[in-house]
Order: sequence, then structure tokens, then C-alpha cells
Amino acid sequence: MLIVAACNPANSQVAPATPVEGDSSSTAPTETPSVGDSVELSDEAWHARLTPERYHVLREGGTERAFTGAFHDHHASGLYRCAGCGAPLFSSADKFDSGTGWPSYTRAVEEGRVREVRDESHGMVRTEIVCAACDGHLGHVFPDGPAPTGLRYCVNSASLVFDAQEGETTDTENQP
Repeated sequence: MLIVAACNPANSQVAPATPVEGDSSSTAPTETPSVGDSVELSDEAWHARLTPERYHVLREGGTERAFTGAFHDHHASGLYRCAGCGAPLFSSADKFDSGTGWPSYTRAVEEGRVREVRDESHGMVRTEIVCAACDGHLGHVFPDGPAPTGLRYCVNSASLVFDAQEGETTDTENQP
């Protein structure tokens, strides 16, 4: 029932940290997709590119447990990219602490980077968010966020990699 509770602060469960850093088993994308580009790979290629956890989240629509992701309590300045294809998705300037245990953002870094899909799974109606370039599952968006948008993009850390702003370092930097 954890998937049903995903991104719901009332149902979050604290679990030991399991960061998704240093994915040496992942193959990095060679180019950053532009808005409107489509990244299509075979299932075998996705398996080769992604760690098992990232494959489960991005390709199977899985959800990491609350408070276990590398970016839920991450405060460095920079850009969060899709761990599947490298597309820029969210800026640290739009990140906020929602108290849910998942990284939360008020908006995507650029229009057309994140696509919304109606999700009627688990007896609920929610809005799933996916990477517009590779269709990788990111999480869900809810209408209970802060200004300026009033939205909360609730995202799995496993679906992201982080590029630190020039001059800033962080222990959770990783590449797709």
C-alpha cells in the first residue's frame, strides 16, 4: 500500500536512507534532449542504462519509500535532470521542503519538459508526471504547493540526477 500513500504527507513512513548515488552501472546519455525531442530505447537498452532501482521507478512507474531518496533533503544549487535521458527537469530555485519525504518543486525548469498523465491506479485519480523526452515516470503533481504556482511536483529521487551550479560542490552529485 506504499504506492497508494506515495507523496501523501499523512501516510509517509520513515525508512533508512538508500541514496542513488554513483551509478557506475548506468550508461550516461550522450546528448541532452531538446524540448520536443523523443528518446526511445528498447527494454534491453533501458536495463543496460539504468540501475535496477532507477529502472523500477522510471520504466515501471515504481515509487521509492519516503525519506530514502538522495534528494529529499538536498539543498545545493543546480539543475535536476532525468536519470534516464539527461533532460533538464527541475531547478533548485523551485525546490521546497514539502515534508512528504520526496523532493518537491513548484514547477518544471521549462515548459514542455514534464508531461502530465491521468493516473487512475490504486482506486484514486491523480496526475502522474513523466519526462516529456523519454516518458520516464517521475512522480505526481498535486494542487497543494506554495506560491507562485500552488503546485507540488512530488518526484522520486531515483528518477533524477543533479548538476551542481558552477562553483558549488555536493556529495550527491551524480551523472545519468
